[in-house]
Amino acid sequence: MLAARHGGRLRKSKEHSLTDEVRVGPVSLALAFPQTYMNDSGRAVSALVRRYGITDPAHVVVVHDELDLPLGRIQVKEGGGLAGHNGLKSIREHLHSADFLRVRIGIGKPPGRREGADHVLRRPSRAERDELDVSVQEAADAVELIATTGVAAAMNRYNQRPPAPEDEA
Repeated sequence: MLAARHGGRLRKSKEHSLTDEVRVGPVSLALAFPQTYMNDSGRAVSALVRRYGITDPAHVVVVHDELDLPLGRIQVKEGGGLAGHNGLKSIREHLHSADFLRVRIGIGKPPGRREGADHVLRRPSRAERDELDVSVQEAADAVELIATTGVAAAMNRYNQRPPAPEDEA
């Protein structure tokens, strides 16, 4: 989405990713979509960090699904725990740091006793797909805000809890 918004086109690269560079205002962004298995995405991220000469993990923004957020909710996070996400664990292992930024897209917890992996891999319903499409656009907005204004501004915008129903009355 970010590539399309800014006149880019992701192309296959030797770093096991689809990549391109775009400008968002005055900022140049390297975009990448790893083509490894999710559990091995750190291999692609570390190769890209080397390619682009990134020395500070806080300059890496990872957009990922998040079981611990309700469907469609966006949250920006600096470093911290990995909540059992194997893709994030792989990135931490390859970067030797968990200090990268994350834009988390909520997919909700699996209903009943369904396993998390089954929930993540299943095809979403049409209503869920519509909600996720909006969330992906908001995640792209969050990345743009991080790049142009900073992570604090993005956290202030996206990490606000919606009011509880009793607060709206």
